[in-house]
Amino acid sequence: MRIIRDYQYVEPSDTNAVAAIGNFDGVHLGHQAVLKKVHSIAKNLSAPVGVVTFEPHPRSYFAPHAPAFRLMSPAAKATRLEKLGVEKLYELNFNAKISKLNPEEFARKVLSDGLKLKHVLVGQDFCFGRDRKGNVQILKDLGVNLGFGVTTLELIKGDHGELSSTSIRQLLSDGKPKEAASQLGHWHRIEGPIIGGEQRGRVLGYPTANMELHELHLPKLGVYAVLIDILDGPYKGSYKGAASIGVRPMFGKNTPNLETYIFDFSGDIYGAQVSIALVEYLRPELSFDTVDILVKQMASDCEKAKEILCKT
Repeated sequence: MRIIRDYQYVEPSDTNAVAAIGNFDGVHLGHQAVLKKVHSIAKNLSAPVGVVTFEPHPRSYFAPHAPAFRLMSPAAKATRLEKLGVEKLYELNFNAKISKLNPEEFARKVLSDGLKLKHVLVGQDFCFGRDRKGNVQILKDLGVNLGFGVTTLELIKGDHGELSSTSIRQLLSDGKPKEAASQLGHWHRIEGPIIGGEQRGRVLGYPTANMELHELHLPKLGVYAVLIDILDGPYKGSYKGAASIGVRPMFGKNTPNLETYIFDFSGDIYGAQVSIALVEYLRPELSFDTVDILVKQMASDCEKAKEILCKT
């Protein structure tokens, strides 16, 4: 998959795609239905399969101090889109210049002159351009004038109503990763590099792989049964484990992070890119009276996680 970040400098081989436009946060079942339609139209037009999205997310750009909301990092989203057959990911830099384009300028400068798209697909509630003044009908009219087709897709419904990143965030906040997975079409994953920690887990007999949760929506704090994919390095492969998302209340005030204990594993994976899938919520984050009680609870958590993961 090719990633293109500047609509003004695009190689000829990266143009003339059929592309869906959207944030694709979580790449849930609704997004996947859109991509199936993209594949179908692209095949008929003998064109590459594409997605147009933005980094940073426009919501982060306009409200940088708002609570973190993203389900996926850009790298995790790109990984998922590539698995779904996207050939051209137009991950456009969202900045002051692009934010000031009116609907006609966006359609002409970005979609037509820049990316030279053959066809675009959007949801029926799609808005674009400065102050979100462009809608689907405006895009269709502009497409006629500029030479690209437009397909509008209805919102997909699931067991909990319309499939959306918002409903998935709520399920994760409620500690319901299985229900979230039913809307995502895959386990909710947190992906990133392993960073150095304070080595408390190693001292306690449960060494953990630590990851930051910067800019990501926080699932319910607590302990989870998890699946682990180490994506690179000498220990590349799939594993099982138990993980804690939280602030470590026994050890002062801390920034929320993800600490994962990998079962039956020994190795140095600092700096490795790792993907952690939340399978089941085990218990809330707690503060224990003594370290011994904490260690006993950790042993119980691991046994429960093993039972759950054996059935997964």
